[in-house]
Amino acid sequence: MSVYFAEFLGTVILALFGGGVCANVNLKRTAGFGADWIVIAVGWGLAVSFGAYAVGNISGAHLNPAVSIAFAMDGSISWAQVPGYIICQMLGGIVGAMLVWLMYLPHWKATEDKGAKLGVFSTAPAIKNYFANFMSEIIGTAALTLGLLYIGMNKIADGLNPLIVGALILVIGVSLGGPTGYAINPARDLGPRIAHAILPIAGKGDSNWSYAIVPVLGPIAGGMIGAMIYRLFFKGAFDAFSVISIIVVIVTLLIGVMMNKSKVGQDAESIN
Repeated sequence: MSVYFAEFLGTVILALFGGGVCANVNLKRTAGFGADWIVIAVGWGLAVSFGAYAVGNISGAHLNPAVSIAFAMDGSISWAQVPGYIICQMLGGIVGAMLVWLMYLPHWKATEDKGAKLGVFSTAPAIKNYFANFMSEIIGTAALTLGLLYIGMNKIADGLNPLIVGALILVIGVSLGGPTGYAINPARDLGPRIAHAILPIAGKGDSNWSYAIVPVLGPIAGGMIGAMIYRLFFKGAFDAFSVISIIVVIVTLLIGVMMNKSKVGQDAESIN
């Protein structure tokens, strides 16, 4: 199996189980309807773990463009591999979300809430403020990539590493996931959002494209700054990639400020 197909397959598994737990909680007349946030966080943590178990020995199981970029910054993979990784991760996110749609096929019609249906596929902020939403995704994804990199420094018994990574996803979810639903992964949000847009989902609304930049650009910026922090404090490295990471974070937050003042930010709430 090639590393690229491995990333595709691992992300399918991630999106199937992660999106599946959201469907089980959000959609009416399911066994899990109305369950609380901890169920979703546990589901996503285990989704990442089992995606990693499936393909970790083949591709490293990034399953996340932000992670691939961070690992390229650290030298774990070559930059030439990054575009292929990202494309396959995005395709995996789309296919995994399609499988969730098929799994819960009768329940879309039974659920009137269009937002609940979209929530199976993609994230949305609890309080809409683009600057704050970008900040949340940056911090959450920085915690993810920094955690993945320092976990990799430790000698861990064979087979335990994916469970530890899943625990990292779980703790990010229960601790930092409240403001935006913690995308922390462009493939986990954009891929399924595309699936939501193209699938004939009964009674669906729009795919909230005005927000879609946040769970894409925010995690990329956060992943880069997490890698920068790791390289600075654990390896004593500060170079051009470090400067670029800081610039990307600043630009991302400035975009958030501008979006709050633009037409798409008319319903954004103040943080003051």
